[in-house]
Amino acid sequence: MAATASADNAALPSGSDWPQIVEQARGQVVYFNAWGGSQEINDYLRWADRQLRARYGVELRHVKVADIAETTQRLLAEKTAGKNAGGSVDLVWINGENFRSMKQSGLLYGPFVQALPNWQLVDQSLPVSEDFTESTDGLEAPWGVGQLVFIHDKQTLNNPPQNFAELLSLAQAFPGKVTYPQPPEFHGSSFLKAALLELTQDPAALYQPIDAEKQPERFQQVTAPLWQYLDRLHPVAWQQGRQFPSGSSEMIQLLDDKQLYLAITFNPNAARAAIENGKLTASAETYAFEQGALSNIHFLAIPWNANAKAGALVTINFLMSPDAQARKANASIWGDPSILKQEALASQGSQGFSLFKAIPEPHPSWLTAIELEWQKRYGS
Repeated sequence: MAATASADNAALPSGSDWPQIVEQARGQVVYFNAWGGSQEINDYLRWADRQLRARYGVELRHVKVADIAETTQRLLAEKTAGKNAGGSVDLVWINGENFRSMKQSGLLYGPFVQALPNWQLVDQSLPVSEDFTESTDGLEAPWGVGQLVFIHDKQTLNNPPQNFAELLSLAQAFPGKVTYPQPPEFHGSSFLKAALLELTQDPAALYQPIDAEKQPERFQQVTAPLWQYLDRLHPVAWQQGRQFPSGSSEMIQLLDDKQLYLAITFNPNAARAAIENGKLTASAETYAFEQGALSNIHFLAIPWNANAKAGALVTINFLMSPDAQARKANASIWGDPSILKQEALASQGSQGFSLFKAIPEPHPSWLTAIELEWQKRYGS
C-alpha cells in the first residue's frame, strides 16, 4: 500500500522536475528527525547543513531523537488531528518496524526515489528496494548499510566467541564481562534477533508475519530457545543482567575501560572509526559471528504532510551524492558504509570497504513481539 494521504502526492516529482525542485527548495528549513546518540553522526549532519546552505540555500536542522518510534507517534497524532500540511517533520531517518508502521498508516510522501538524480548511482545489488521484508515502493531512499557486528580488543581477548553458544561460555567463564544494550534500543533488539536466528529450531518462521496475540503458541515455540538462553546469560552478565548499557556508545566506552570483553555495533567500520577518534586502542577489531551479520539498509523518508518537501528532496539527493557518501564512509568521520556503486565512490578517491556475510532481517512483526516479551520477562 503506497501512502496517498497528501493532496501533494497527486503531483509527485519526476526527474525532469529536478531544476524546479532545487529552485523551490531555496530558503526552506528542513527539520530532520534522526537518532542523536552519536557525536560522529551529529558532527556529520552539521557538516551536511553547512554544505546544503552553501550549495542550495537549504537549512538542515537535526532534531535529535532517542527512538524514531517517538516520531511515528507524533506523525500519527498529526494525522488524527487532520494536519495534512505544515507538519513538524520534513525528513526522517528510518528502517524496519518504523517504516512498516509509517507506510501502513499512510504517513509517507511518495513515491519519490526515482526522481532523485543520484538514484542512478546507487548499487542495486544491495537490498535497497526492501526494508525488513517490506517493499519500499519508492517511499524511502537508501542512505547507508548497517551490519550487527562485535568489537573486541585483541590484547584482552584474542580468541573471541564465534557464535552465541561460545558467547555464553565466555560469560560463564568470566562473569560480568558480557552484555548487550537494553531493548528497545536498536542495538539491543538486534542482538535478540541475531541470537534467535541462531538458536531457534525454525529460523524460516522469522521471515513470515507473526501476530503474537493471536498465535501465542507459535510465538512461544519459535522463541523459547532465546528466553532459555537469556535466563542463563543474565546471571553471569554485566551487572548480573539487572542493568544494561544504554547503547553502542556506552558499550564501546565499557570495552575501552576493560569492563567488557565485547561491544556491539551496527557499523562494520565502527572499530576503525573509534580508533581514529581516540575512543579505542589500536588493538580493537570488528568481526562477525560465523553465521554472518544481521544486515539492513537504513533509509531517508519524507512525511506526507512535510512543510519543506522540496528541501527534503534536495537534502536526500545531496546525502546520496558521491562526496557526501565518501565523507560518511570515512572511518575518521563516521565510517558508515555507502549505498553507491564502487565507481561512483572512486570518483571521490574513496576505496570503499568490504562487508561481512549478510543475514537478512526478519519480518518486523517479530521485533515488536520480541521486545514486548523481553519487557515482560526482564524489564524493571
